[in-house]
Amino acid sequence: MITSPPRATKRTSPRGRLAAATAVLASSVLLAACSGPPKSGANAPVTEVTLSKTTPQAKGQIDSFTWAVYAEPPTLDYTVAFDYPQNTILSNVCESLMRWTPGLTMEPGLAQKASNPNPTTWVYDLRPDVRFHDGGVMSADDVVFSLGRQMDPDNAAAWAQNFQNVDSITKTGPLQVTVKLKKPDSQFPQYMATAAGVVASKAGVEAAGKDYGTTGSLACTGPFKLGKWTKGQSIELERFDGYWGTKAKSKKAVFRVLTDPSARTNAMLSGEADGGYLIPTESYARLRSSGVGTLYFGEGLSTVNVNITNMQGPLGDVRVRRALSLALDRSGFVKAGLGGAGTVTNSLTTRAAWAAAPESTLKNALDGLPPTGQDIDKAKALVKEAGATGKTLTVATSSIGQDVSLLATAVQAAGTQIGLDIQLKTIAPNAFTALFTDPAAREGIDMFPLTYYDSITDPLDLLQNFKTGAYMNFAGYSDKQYDELVDQAVGVYDPTQRLEIEAKLQKRAAEQLLWIPVAEWPTAVFLNKRITGAPTTISYMYYPWAADVGANQ
Repeated sequence: MITSPPRATKRTSPRGRLAAATAVLASSVLLAACSGPPKSGANAPVTEVTLSKTTPQAKGQIDSFTWAVYAEPPTLDYTVAFDYPQNTILSNVCESLMRWTPGLTMEPGLAQKASNPNPTTWVYDLRPDVRFHDGGVMSADDVVFSLGRQMDPDNAAAWAQNFQNVDSITKTGPLQVTVKLKKPDSQFPQYMATAAGVVASKAGVEAAGKDYGTTGSLACTGPFKLGKWTKGQSIELERFDGYWGTKAKSKKAVFRVLTDPSARTNAMLSGEADGGYLIPTESYARLRSSGVGTLYFGEGLSTVNVNITNMQGPLGDVRVRRALSLALDRSGFVKAGLGGAGTVTNSLTTRAAWAAAPESTLKNALDGLPPTGQDIDKAKALVKEAGATGKTLTVATSSIGQDVSLLATAVQAAGTQIGLDIQLKTIAPNAFTALFTDPAAREGIDMFPLTYYDSITDPLDLLQNFKTGAYMNFAGYSDKQYDELVDQAVGVYDPTQRLEIEAKLQKRAAEQLLWIPVAEWPTAVFLNKRITGAPTTISYMYYPWAADVGANQ
């Protein structure tokens, strides 16, 4: 039995946080799969985008395909799988108790059934005869061990916060695990479809020791197993023929590490890479008109924001934060930084995250938020009123993609217009991750571009980041009433009632501008015309998408 150990700090999963540093899209007026050349020039911004859930189904098997990723994962240990590169790969190797679908709904995964006999108990009945890549057969012992690793303070698990209300995880049968909660937790069962719910072989993980996640087998159950890892260059996945579900259509998936956005685009244009997610926005038009393949868009559950990391200086005054928000040219950023494929927003959460909300709740959540239009005169007055005229602030930037660099530049331009001195600090793409994991890396930085994606279809995934002590609460914001609302929402299983509470949280966070919302964006995927089958939605972070990729003919 695993019982919850004491923790020195509270952590919340930073999944997607690095999104900040990478992707670049953003949904436009219409959303669905795009194909064919644009009607305007090859460099024209995207003006019409439609969303789909997935690409056309594969028609046959292939030997292999190559996928471009913007950074190499430091590890593939599921307990610290919190960013795009890790999860894009890991989702095909390690499976969770529940599974996210391309339509962003939840279905059974390694657990064929999840039941909730009372508000503080979740029972997971496991699939029989599920084999690990190391040859063993999955049992309840493996589940207890795997979830226990997420709760072990020595692992510094990125998902530890999602287990904060877990009292015990117990084997209650050869293929049954029971989770006892300290109090009702509406979020815990949802996160069992993410990397938080991954099940690995106890024997395999223990045999790997400190090397687990960096060499050898990941000892998981997915349709692919970890193959050759050439550090700094590529990671190969090999089809696992002992897989319990539908076998992968490709014998091998090769992930090429291409940190330069132009190099990623050129690799896709030349056919060296068959596809990729997180397409550089500046490459949308080239890829759409290339004739090499098709650029698709899907729901990303993502917003582009300016993350406030320091409230000890001028940004500690909400008037300065409001001034920056009023001075930002969101429309200009969407056009230049997101290739035109985005919509400006004044909401920290996406509209899609509120899909289950009644109209009245949606109105409470999204109406009356801070304006998105520019008002330079009012912004100047706020800065002067706060006594911040001439004050210096530092925003981090990176060459990881124009979505990051141009948003940082937009913040600098906004500050200059209203009397602030905004300095840019350039950070290497591979070092951008440290902003999310190392407080020392954020020293001297007041804000940075952040694209945040939800790991579950629930607004609380983002809104809980402003609770006192939350992992992503980098600025140290603390509000007792906000904390109480978060706790209330966590404790309510009924989605309609929970969303009403979350609407109050949304309003409170928006009033304080704890992050400055800029735009919504969809996920984008490019596929060479020889392959098809990959989902277009953000589901690829936790769904074994590569298994669906096969021949287009």
